[in-house]
Amino acid sequence: MRRLICIFVFTFSYGCMMGQSLADSFAIDVSSFKDACSIKDKCDILIDSDNTAHSGNILQRQWKSMADFKGLKLIPATWINGTVYVKFTLQNSSALNDTVYLYPGNSFRSIKLSKISPAGNFITLKDESEEDGFQPIFLSPLEKTTYLAELHFSKRKFNSLALQIIQKSYLTKYQKILYTSSYNEMVIGYLLSGLLLMMIFFNGANFSVNGKKEFLYNCFYAICMFILIYFNTYTERRSGVFSSFFMGYLGFAVLVIGTVFYIAFTRKFLNTSINYPLLNKIFYYEERVLLVLLAIYSYTYFFSGNFRLTSLLENGTKMICLGIGILYVIIGIKQKNRLINYLAIGNAILIFFSIISFLLIIFPVRPAISIFTSALLYYELGIVCELIFFLLGLTYKNRIELIEKIKEQEALKLEAEKQIFESKLAILNAQQDERNRISTDMHDDLGAGVTAIRLFSELAKSRLGKNTIPEIEKISFSANELLNNMNTIIWTMNSSNDSFGNMVAYIRSYALEYFENTGINCSVNIDTNLPEFVVNGEIRRNVFLVVKEALNNILKHANATEVWLTLKRETDGISFYIQDNGVGIDFENLRRFGNGLKNMKQRMTKSGINFSIENKNGTLVTLYAKLTA
Repeated sequence: MRRLICIFVFTFSYGCMMGQSLADSFAIDVSSFKDACSIKDKCDILIDSDNTAHSGNILQRQWKSMADFKGLKLIPATWINGTVYVKFTLQNSSALNDTVYLYPGNSFRSIKLSKISPAGNFITLKDESEEDGFQPIFLSPLEKTTYLAELHFSKRKFNSLALQIIQKSYLTKYQKILYTSSYNEMVIGYLLSGLLLMMIFFNGANFSVNGKKEFLYNCFYAICMFILIYFNTYTERRSGVFSSFFMGYLGFAVLVIGTVFYIAFTRKFLNTSINYPLLNKIFYYEERVLLVLLAIYSYTYFFSGNFRLTSLLENGTKMICLGIGILYVIIGIKQKNRLINYLAIGNAILIFFSIISFLLIIFPVRPAISIFTSALLYYELGIVCELIFFLLGLTYKNRIELIEKIKEQEALKLEAEKQIFESKLAILNAQQDERNRISTDMHDDLGAGVTAIRLFSELAKSRLGKNTIPEIEKISFSANELLNNMNTIIWTMNSSNDSFGNMVAYIRSYALEYFENTGINCSVNIDTNLPEFVVNGEIRRNVFLVVKEALNNILKHANATEVWLTLKRETDGISFYIQDNGVGIDFENLRRFGNGLKNMKQRMTKSGINFSIENKNGTLVTLYAKLTA
């Protein structure tokens, strides 16, 4: 019993001495400053790299002064893999309550703060740092307390340890200064985020209009880059769980996913499966390798404490993306295709700015001379330049597709017109075949019958001699007239006669034969430089009937002895003159002509030929046809 009491007294006394010694060493009087105070030189630090420290042994572990790490620029991997403990003492020498905030920096995924009682016990404070990384500490009047901060660094290579105590009244101003210390970078970051947001709407609108998958993939890529740039800008100087998670994992995951979407977009946009099979195969395997590496990286981040492996996977993935990007640029620039050249140049600019950004991270310029020493700025500029060249490529592709579409429409239009023309031609050919068949039948059947009637009537007339019956004479005349008209009809219906030269020859032959044995001398004059062109059967028939009517009027009414038929080539057409030396035409008394003159005008108007008749040393009938080129 006495032994137990001694042990208890010893333990209590040791705890009081330990608490007293801790409270007395480097005590920071919070009432002695009104804004912020660095506690780096007034605290001790314990690096628990194997995570074996706990409340029962932590105070007995080997602590070091933070002053020993004054020249430390980068946080070692052992600190990130393990747990970092910081021990410091705060004192409130005033007679009023006071609240201050612990700010260890913006590189922590969790902050756990505990009080160390004089007996060496740990009293864990409520964690209020998850949102912004600032942990409040309440101090009573004249209170002096030692605190233990358990810190877990963000799983990223570039971490820092600030260790600041901030007065409550100064906290808002401190945060404002902290968040806006890189104001120009923030403005540019948010401006570029706005441009990416426009790209998202642009690609989304294009996909909704035409349904092309490349716009959907580029939209997802723009979304990933928007998240990356916007939250990089937002979290660069901020603290808290989300900022730590984004800077440690989410930013890289979004970058990889965005790269996968960009590869998918490139494959669709360039149609690499058909146009560039080798490049398509490279992209295909790169997509899958990146997704596998992202899965492994996610597993090591969440379920492994090996930061070196996580960092190796991250850097290896970035190197693969860089290598594939350089290969793509080389292949793209070698191609003689402007579309792939645009994308290759955009990727080359992104790679160039990414290298500058990486060098500025490895070899930072201190102090920052201007905004152009910001590593993030160059990467953001690279992304925007890449999207600008995408727009140039899209404009070029749309122009080419528009030209091809117009060509295709014109080809379809020509094909449709060709089919219509062929249909009309088939109909005309069918009609012409039918005309030829009818003319052949008329010549073979009707012609033979009418010729027989004419012969029989002539035989009857010869046998009767002077006792010829008038009706037989009429039959012979009518048969002869019918045979001539039928020959004319057969001539107009036969397609083999559809030429200007044939029509001229037929009219010349008819005129000479018509005035034979009539006492009227007929002369036909034809220019030698007349063109040759197609004259369809209807026009040939109308012209022939007008000529026939004119010759008939000359024979019956003109009392002429001479007739001249002249066919002459004019500047822009052809003129046909029928001139006689008869008594002329009496325009005041046209009853003797009946409907002949009226029918002649109608036929020529229907055929598109100018018709005129006048007195000129007899009667002059003029037909004029204008020739089109």
